[in-house]
Formats: sequence, C-alpha cells, structure tokens
Amino acid sequence: EITSLLSLCGGQFSGEQEIRVNSPFWILNIPSEEMARGLMKRTVCAKSIFELWGHGKSAGELYASLKNYPTDKMLPYLQSDSTYKVHIHTFNKTLTQAQKIKKIDALEFLPFKGKVNLKNPEHVFWILEDYGMNPNDVPEEPIHLYFGRWIADGQRELIESYSVKKRHFIGNTSMDACLSFIMANHARVKPNDIVYDPFVGTGGLLISSAHFGAYVCGTDIDYNTIHGLGKASRKNQKWRGPDENIRANLRQYGLEKYYLDALVADFSRPIWRKGMLFDAIITDPPYGIREAPRRMGSQKQTVKSVERSAENHFFVSSSYHLSDIFFDLLKFGAEYLVMGGRLVYWLPIYRPEYTEEIIPRHPCLKLISNCEQLLSSHTSRRLITMEKVKEFKDQDENSYLLDGQYMPYRGHNSFREKYFSGVTKRIAKEEKDNQK
Repeated sequence: EITSLLSLCGGQFSGEQEIRVNSPFWILNIPSEEMARGLMKRTVCAKSIFELWGHGKSAGELYASLKNYPTDKMLPYLQSDSTYKVHIHTFNKTLTQAQKIKKIDALEFLPFKGKVNLKNPEHVFWILEDYGMNPNDVPEEPIHLYFGRWIADGQRELIESYSVKKRHFIGNTSMDACLSFIMANHARVKPNDIVYDPFVGTGGLLISSAHFGAYVCGTDIDYNTIHGLGKASRKNQKWRGPDENIRANLRQYGLEKYYLDALVADFSRPIWRKGMLFDAIITDPPYGIREAPRRMGSQKQTVKSVERSAENHFFVSSSYHLSDIFFDLLKFGAEYLVMGGRLVYWLPIYRPEYTEEIIPRHPCLKLISNCEQLLSSHTSRRLITMEKVKEFKDQDENSYLLDGQYMPYRGHNSFREKYFSGVTKRIAKEEKDNQK
C-alpha cells in the first residue's frame, strides 16, 4: 500500500534501512513533507508519520544520533515564541508516568526555547520505543528507539466510520472496510477516475473508490443483489427492505454523485464496446465458498440450476470455473484498462500447493504486488495487483493458452473442495490427541 501511494504522489519506495517485517516501525526516505502528508491522507495501514531526528539501538545511541542532527533543521520548530509537547509511545510494553517523565527529561540537551503546551501545541515530538513482537518475552530495555517531529496521522478512522456493521445494504460476502480501502490504494485510485467491479455484489469496493473521488460502476449476474430483492443477509432480518441497494450505500456516505450504475450482466460475456474504458478494475471474484461462481447457461447445456431472481424473471446458470474467471478477468483488464491502469483482485489459495507459478499472467499486465491474507491453517487468499504496460492486440487474447503454463492454474477449480476437505477436522483431531 505504501509503495503504491508513494508512486501516486510522485515518489518511490526506498528505505534507509532494511524493512524489518517483524517491526511496526519503518524508516522511509521521502523527498518532501508535502509528499508525506499526501501519503497519510490515503493510507489505512500506517498510523502516523514523523520527521526522524535520531534513532539507535540504545538510549546512548539515540542521544548521539540527535546531537549529530543538523541544528538548522531543528531551530524552526524550537523558537522561543512557539509551543510544543513530547509524547512517548512504547510498542509491546507499558511505562509508568514517572518512567515517561524521566525519559523526556533526558532530552534536555536539545535546544528547546519555546513553552510547553499539553493541550494545543504548535509542534509535537514523539519518542518511539520498540520492545519487540513477543508479549511473553519483553526485554528490559527497548531494542530500538526513535525521536522525531510528528507530521500527520493516517486514515485509520475510516475502518470504523465505513464499517460493514453500520452499512445499510450488505450481503454474505461484503468486503471488510479496511481491505476495501487497501485495495483502492493498491489500485492508485484518484479523483475523476472510472473504477469498475465486475463482481460488484453489494458494492463494498465501489464505496472506498468513491471516497477517493472516483466515479464507480459494476456488474453482477445476481439479479436479486443488484436490485436489492430477496432474503436479507443481516441477522434477525428475513427480507431486504425497499431501499436496500448499492445506490443507498453510497448515499449513506454522501457519495451518491460518484455512482454511475450497476448492471445485471454475465462477466463471461462482455457487454462493453471495444476500447480502454477504465482507470482501475477492483474486484473480489466468487470462490464458491459463500457465493457460487456462475455464468449464463442454455437449455442445451447440462442445466445446473434454474433460478427465480424476481417475479417473472428466470435464468439458467451453469458453473463458472475459477481458472476461467481469472483468465477472463486478466483478458478483460488487458483490453479495457487504460495504459498504466491497475487490476486488483483476490486469488484464493490452497497453501500446501502454493507456488508463484500459479499466479495468472498476461503479456499486457505486469505483476506489481502479491500479498497474503490467511483464511485458515491450509487456505489463504492473495491480493494480486497488476498494471497494464502494453497495448492489447487481438493475438494477446488467448496467449496464456500457448505458453504451456495454463495447466497449473486448473488447480484453482478445486479450491472449494480443498477448503471444505477434512484437513481442518484432521488438524483439530491431532491437536486434541496431542493434549491427551
């Protein structure tokens, strides 16, 4: 997310130190404070950003680092007519107030000339202490210390204000608000973009993009969901109400002006005119766990089901294999994304069989990132971000069939069976046996 947002702001990711995956603190080299503020206006992963004045693996190293920091960079924030306060944040340890005051007093060598103001200071400084990730083995002294000037906070409050629990219209697979914003950031959604979700459901992914000023639209094969009909997904509610639909969700957050429309359509049969139409495609395809992957069938085919979607509205649905969904998705992205546009989607994985080779590829799309979210001990899903780097030609349409790499992707088709396999029960039984 940070890498994508930095590139959106015109910067690039380069750490002054090796990024420690097991640490909540990163040191980044960002060209300007303006870019840092732009980053924090979007991120839901980062909590705060600071101008780093000093750091070290002990208090002595921190103080030495601070004494080496250029005085001319400090002075604008330490003038006699300014006000300030100092915060202490400890990760994985709680300090007493007396301990905090002692650590603050140890910084008296810094040339502070202003007055302390705890309620409304002009400048806020932070001491950050990292005590590791293991709550059962907390060291006496921090393993790393940082001191810096606070610049801005991230957008963590969006997770609560857009919570699915408070949303007007939800379904069985409505996307978590935090993940929805992360996906929009991976896609580098910006004002006036056009964002499309081909498996739109209740429109959770449209909401985050609209929040960032993009115009949003989607399609879904489920007539009931698009029109807000049928049985409700919310507890203690049997049927959906008269105004439970995607438009009402965007209206709830004051984003209705960004809503283009949602159409009932089968993604395996594209309805769009040829050309580059979308700045981003953000979606969560059905895996067959809570929602079945379906496409339109015909009476001549083996009929899987005939569903009544609304009064006097019937359609025949047939199975839509996961491997076919992903390749239709990549082909669609290659054809309909603008150059530099991004495709962001979730790929379900059976972890014991996972290798990089099973990530679907397309010659027009470059893989940007591949992030894992664990679902269970043996399954996960990976957030795949791809960027269009080559103009789509007719010969690219089925290129994945020619490179001999198509067969490994067929494994996605059995994800549902593997998900509901006896692995979970067997693990539970083994754990129970081990406790005896």
